[in-house]
Amino acid sequence: MRGIAPVPGYVVMQPTTLCNLDCAYCYLPHRAVDRRMPAEVARAVASSVNGWAAANDRFSVVWHGGEPLAAGRAHLADLMAPFAGVEHHVQTNATLIDDAWCEFFVRHDVRVSVSVDGPAESNSDRVTRGGSPAYGRILRGVEALRRHGIPFSALCVVSAPRGGLAKELYAYFLELGCEVLGFNIEEREGVNSRSNDFGDDAVRTFWAELVEAWRSDPRLHVREVEWTLRYAGAVLDGTADEVLPRALDPIPTVAADGRVFLFSPELAGFTDPRYGDFSSGNVLTTPLDEVLRGAAGSASWVPEYLAGVEACRNACPYFGFCGGAHAANRYFEHGRFDGTQTSHCRNSKIQLLEGVLDHARTH
Repeated sequence: MRGIAPVPGYVVMQPTTLCNLDCAYCYLPHRAVDRRMPAEVARAVASSVNGWAAANDRFSVVWHGGEPLAAGRAHLADLMAPFAGVEHHVQTNATLIDDAWCEFFVRHDVRVSVSVDGPAESNSDRVTRGGSPAYGRILRGVEALRRHGIPFSALCVVSAPRGGLAKELYAYFLELGCEVLGFNIEEREGVNSRSNDFGDDAVRTFWAELVEAWRSDPRLHVREVEWTLRYAGAVLDGTADEVLPRALDPIPTVAADGRVFLFSPELAGFTDPRYGDFSSGNVLTTPLDEVLRGAAGSASWVPEYLAGVEACRNACPYFGFCGGAHAANRYFEHGRFDGTQTSHCRNSKIQLLEGVLDHARTH
C-alpha cells in the first residue's frame, strides 16, 4: 500500500469563496458568498510551507477560488506576504484582469492560468451572475496579459467531445498565445449534477485528434499529451513502475476559514451524515505539517479512500498511468470513497491513454 507523503507537492489556498461568474458546470457550493480568508490563516499555513520551500528547489502555492481575484489586490497581497521562497500561482477566469492586476502579477511574480473554453461558441456555459456571456470580458483580461508581456497558461473544460473539436480548440489556443494548455473533460461533482457519460468513442477520438493537432504544430505544452507520452516512454524503457510517486500527494487545500481538505479541493464546502464536513483539521488550531503527519487518520473517509486506491491497483490495468480514481470523483459519482472506476477515470485517464495509442497505431 502506498503511504501518504508528509510533504505535499503544492498547497491550494482559497482566498475567497466568491466567484463573479456562474458557470453551468461549476462544482462550488458557495460561489455567491464572499467569505474571505483572514490573514491569520495565511500566516498559519506559511509557518509550515516556508520550511518545505526552503528544503525544496520548487514549491508552489496555488490561489484558487471561487475567483481569487475577487478578493481584491490589497487583500491578496496581504495573504501572500507571509510566504517566502514559494512560487505563487493563480487560477482565474480573467474577467477582472486589467492593467493594475497585471502590475500586481509582475510585482509579486505570480504565474497566471486562465480558465477559458475556446472560442465564443464554446463558452456558452461561462456566464455572469446576470446570465450574460462572459467571453468578451475573458478576452479583455487575456489581452491585458498579452499587452504586459505576461506569459500565461490556459485551462479548458470540454463539455461535449465530438469529432473535429480538438483540432478547433488547439488552433484557437495557439492563436490565443498561451504557453501551457490543459483540458478537463467536464466532471459530475459538487453541485454540478450534469451527466459526464459522453461515450468512450467520442472521448477517445477527442484525445487522438488532440495529439494529431499537437504533433502538427507542437508550440504549446499540452498537459495531458505530455503526461501520456512520458508514461509511454517509461513503459518502453521498462521504468513504468517509477512514474507514480511512491507516496500519495495529499494536495492540501486550505479553505477560507482555515479548514484543511486532503486529496481533492472539490470536497471543500460539503457535508455528509457519514463523513462530516470532510475536513482533516484547521490550521488555526493545528499546524499544517502536523495535519499531514496524521493524514491517514485525519478524517473518517480517508482510510476508505486509501482502500479504494488499493482496490484500483488490484483491479485496473490502467493503474500505473492513473494512480487510482480521485477522491471527489469517487464520492460524487458513487456516494463513497472505496469504489473504483468512475466516469472521470474513463474520460480523462483511460480514453486519454487509448486515444494517444490509437494515434500512434494509425501513424
